Amino acid sequence: MSFPEIHQLLVGIPITCHAFNRDRTQVAISPNDNQVHIFTKKGSVWELTQVLTEHDKLVTCIDWAPNTNRIVTCSQDRNAYVWTWDQINNQWKPTLVLLRINRAATFVRWSPLENKFAVASGARLISVCYFEEENDWWVSKHIKKPIRSTVLSVEWHPENILLVAGSSDMKARVFSAWIKGIDAKASNPVWGEKLPFGTICGEFNAGGWVHGVSFSPSGNAIAYVSHDSTISIANGPNNPVQFIRTSNLPFVSLFFASETCLIVAGHDCAPFIVQNRQNQWALGEKLDAGQKKTASTNSAFNKFKQMDSRAQQTSVDVELTTTHQNAITSIRPYAGSADNVIKFSSTGVDGKLVIWDLLASGVEALKI
Repeated sequence: MSFPEIHQLLVGIPITCHAFNRDRTQVAISPNDNQVHIFTKKGSVWELTQVLTEHDKLVTCIDWAPNTNRIVTCSQDRNAYVWTWDQINNQWKPTLVLLRINRAATFVRWSPLENKFAVASGARLISVCYFEEENDWWVSKHIKKPIRSTVLSVEWHPENILLVAGSSDMKARVFSAWIKGIDAKASNPVWGEKLPFGTICGEFNAGGWVHGVSFSPSGNAIAYVSHDSTISIANGPNNPVQFIRTSNLPFVSLFFASETCLIVAGHDCAPFIVQNRQNQWALGEKLDAGQKKTASTNSAFNKFKQMDSRAQQTSVDVELTTTHQNAITSIRPYAGSADNVIKFSSTGVDGKLVIWDLLASGVEALKI
């Protein structure tokens, strides 16, 4: 099969976010409304098989736990649900989470051990949620200080204790999300020895809203992208941050493909590679074949000029040279290991789901 592998899941409807199950036979997406659509792969085609409708407002984020096979969703209705598969009735059963927030939930991620998840929100806090056996429900503890604005993204450290968060107060921060009775003793040689819940282990500046954050596979470094089109990498709390200032449109999503390779994507409608060569990070090539036809600048200008002279209102449809025809909303690892991702997926405002192959693109993450 040629790559990238393109699937037009929706036509004329944006995909806000997506998450795959463990064996990549199902994908959950939010079609920019209060529903969650679950598609099942049948041959080379994705078919809509389930629709989850518990939320009242726009679903902002989805995450699918690979081992426990649970889905967590969050929404602008200030709620989160954990969905478990009911084998008797062949349907997904929702369980409401006690987030205790008064603003929209914006982002959610399961922890590596899948015994906790973190929900970012517009309430200037992060809800770290865990299951309480005695009462048979999901409860939360809040990380508040020193967050001053909406939290836009979160990501877990590989050891299940730390959390990196990006917010619209132009900061990326690393917090301790250690919970007594849930986690083992918390200590980390890079981020701190004593890590009670809510401890701030690092605070890093940005030149705009921090849209996306990620821990490296080792957990020793973080990367984040901000609205000023900058990519930032911090190797622990005591080293200077390296800023990669670009002329691109802002990136909104990213992940580490290896310790020396980042994949970023956003409003430029194509994913880019960021490479570390000799301890220096730099923006690399665009991972897109760009085989589509497009009208030239002069041709488009002349058409607009003719329309203006004739008082016509017909628009000129110019196809982009990228696989995605609009902004990419999220990218996620698809195949490989945590320290050597070989395939990843992307969804966008154009309603497409695209599977990218780093090896087919000439990129071997571990050898960069």
